[in-house]
Amino acid sequence: MGAVKRNFFLLLLLMVTAAACSSGGGGSTQSAQPGHGAISIQVIPNPIVARNVGGNTYEFPFEVVVRETGGHPVNVTRVSADVLALGTIRVGNESYDAARIQSLGYQTSIPAHGELRYRFTPRESVSDDRVFGGVEAQLTVEATDDTGTPTSARTTVTVTK
Repeated sequence: MGAVKRNFFLLLLLMVTAAACSSGGGGSTQSAQPGHGAISIQVIPNPIVARNVGGNTYEFPFEVVVRETGGHPVNVTRVSADVLALGTIRVGNESYDAARIQSLGYQTSIPAHGELRYRFTPRESVSDDRVFGGVEAQLTVEATDDTGTPTSARTTVTVTK
């Protein structure tokens, strides 16, 4: 994976991997209108499993799957991540609009009942294993369908060792 693509979820990866959490993955929530496009998102695996690749360096392989579930084509308009400590204290966030996502080489259009998959295997240094506990990231994807109707989905990402 190129260095530019690796930045797609930079804050998500840095914050989650630097202060990763060991609790189980959270559920996904959706916002959509009947008769219009809708999306769901999934992080595979969740929790993301940190693999030590030598010394203090860990790999964090995962895939983000965005599915259209309402029967209408959609265009992803924004992907954002909010990083929370202790479940409620916001310690970071990052947001990417459609133009920025496309500039990184990723598609943003999803056909009716189709899906997009974004694959990542970032490597990060974790100097203290005790940080594997207490932080989660909420990933939100926003989109509009072929009629301009907005839809969104959110899921919680955690990390374990």
